[in-house]
Amino acid sequence: MKGSRLTQVASLAALAVFTLASLAATSQAAPVKGTVQDGSKQAVAGATVYLVPAVDVEKLQKQPSIEIRANVDNDEPMEDTLATGRDKYRKGTTDPSGAFTIEQVGEGKYFVYVEPSDPGHLPGGDLANRAMTTAELGAAPLAIQVSGKVPDNATFVGSSKCLSCHKDYADLKMTLHKIGIAVIGKPGNLQDFSRFPDFNKGLNRLMAGTKFYFSGFDKSRGFDKYLISEKPPADPATLSFTATFFKDTDGKLKFRTENAKNPADPPRTYPVEMTYGGGLYKQRYLYKVGEVHFPFVQFNTLGDESFADRGRKPWRDYHADWLFNEETGKLTDPPKKKAFEKECASCHFNGYTLTPTVGGDFVAGAVNDPNGEADIDGDGVPNELNIGCEVCHGPGSEHVKSAKEKKAATIVNPAKLAAERATVICNQCHSRPQGNLKNDQPVNKDNRMLTPGISRNEYLVNHTTREDAAQKDFWPDGVHSKSHHQQGTDLVRSKKYMNGSYLMTCADCHDPHGKSGVARQLRMEVRDDSNSLCVSCHKDVEIKAHTAAAVGQEHEKINCVDCHMTKTMQTGAGLGKGLLGKDGKNYWMNDITSHLFDVPRKDNPAVKGVEPGKAMPIPYTNACGECHDVTKL
Repeated sequence: MKGSRLTQVASLAALAVFTLASLAATSQAAPVKGTVQDGSKQAVAGATVYLVPAVDVEKLQKQPSIEIRANVDNDEPMEDTLATGRDKYRKGTTDPSGAFTIEQVGEGKYFVYVEPSDPGHLPGGDLANRAMTTAELGAAPLAIQVSGKVPDNATFVGSSKCLSCHKDYADLKMTLHKIGIAVIGKPGNLQDFSRFPDFNKGLNRLMAGTKFYFSGFDKSRGFDKYLISEKPPADPATLSFTATFFKDTDGKLKFRTENAKNPADPPRTYPVEMTYGGGLYKQRYLYKVGEVHFPFVQFNTLGDESFADRGRKPWRDYHADWLFNEETGKLTDPPKKKAFEKECASCHFNGYTLTPTVGGDFVAGAVNDPNGEADIDGDGVPNELNIGCEVCHGPGSEHVKSAKEKKAATIVNPAKLAAERATVICNQCHSRPQGNLKNDQPVNKDNRMLTPGISRNEYLVNHTTREDAAQKDFWPDGVHSKSHHQQGTDLVRSKKYMNGSYLMTCADCHDPHGKSGVARQLRMEVRDDSNSLCVSCHKDVEIKAHTAAAVGQEHEKINCVDCHMTKTMQTGAGLGKGLLGKDGKNYWMNDITSHLFDVPRKDNPAVKGVEPGKAMPIPYTNACGECHDVTKL
């Protein structure tokens, strides 16, 4: 007992010494000082600057899950952490000159987060996403810049107006965001296709004259219920109708549908006005009925007739079922409720609007721009039908007319937002929510897309009725995305988004303005000898040592993305064959990379014991399988 008591006394004494030493170290720690300004170098007074402990942010990290919901407390790294810790965190308030001081900062790592008190600036700041040590924080005064906020009365002005001042961002015209929708034979002046020489490879084949046979109707399938071929099917009884593309005497592309089951049914002819895609793996064609457009037929850039999978051949059906009624056996026009303007356009048009009319109809719109692609609203001025500056920076009317010193306070700069507010700008389209229209468009009750700068939760509450993808859009493991445009869905469930070191945004890897010239708007190459993009952050990773530790064998020639960004998702195009399984069937390769940054392994329930043609693509069935025996699966 005596010895035990002495031990307790000694422990208490040691604890007292440690506590006094810690208090002394805290009181002697250099204060954190700095200034808060906006992009116009204007001081932001009355703002609160918080030091958010990195350990508290890391506690929010969760395993990947498809449960992405509004009003949860662990999907916004900064704002959810502050919601419970604001009162206990070290903080300082900026004076009229924007200067602040935070005293008695203990040892640790912190994120620096700014909450402005004025209505003209947004929370976050350009230091919000990287945790810094106490020593780093105190080494020199912090120069923090915060983003402006778009005034409520701002309206869209079009990208031509933006580029008239910001000429150094002209490379935007060469990005996939800007050339996604193009008028056939008359590209807009905001579009430059020079980086994609094969952009219209499929269109050129249609212009030369092509007849398609639609057979083997399967109502259980999605958008490709028909087999499509340039040759008649072996069994004529399976043929429903044909569609013949031709260049008319007026020089315009059209197609004519003809009923193969009932030749007496009058043919129908439709003008094809625009292409939809073409820069990467697929291109679709927008034909006009009345005042709206519908997509039809898909060209797979890397398709091959030898591929057994119908989605990987050169041509794929895209909603031919809208043009033929199998129950009546007659040709028909597409349902207007399925028009591109109502089903898809919100994630493409700059300044998207959808206005209901008397009788349940609608009129779609986009911002007027003299260099826009087409006049869709009939007012005599072209509309900007592709992603423009204001989709990410907000409507620019007030920014345009503001005095120089007020410019930055009237527009959003995503680089000066915390990760959750920056990523939601991209995620609204690179995810699979449903909004007011009950389709995959995140529009609010006014049928408008989000205004950049709002919180992730405000977006989920006001712009979604279903926050993200359904179960069917994931592989059977319930983790990896299967359907396309779910890169943002993956990112917010990954460790890159929620951790105690660096909160990654889309723009950390991607160059939204296209200045780099690298494919897929990446900032650097990912498939080169040095893994340039990945090692720009992961500087301490040596490939040989890393692979030896991870899989037990050194790999010299390998790209980080081969393992950590497997192409699990398919846009509808897919790529080619993967490795050959023991039953002689191919594992397929898809065309959109997972953004979970994990490494799906061969014991994954979406792969193990699954027929190769239906299995989720993983490194082992593709990149690894070039050396390893895939038949052992």
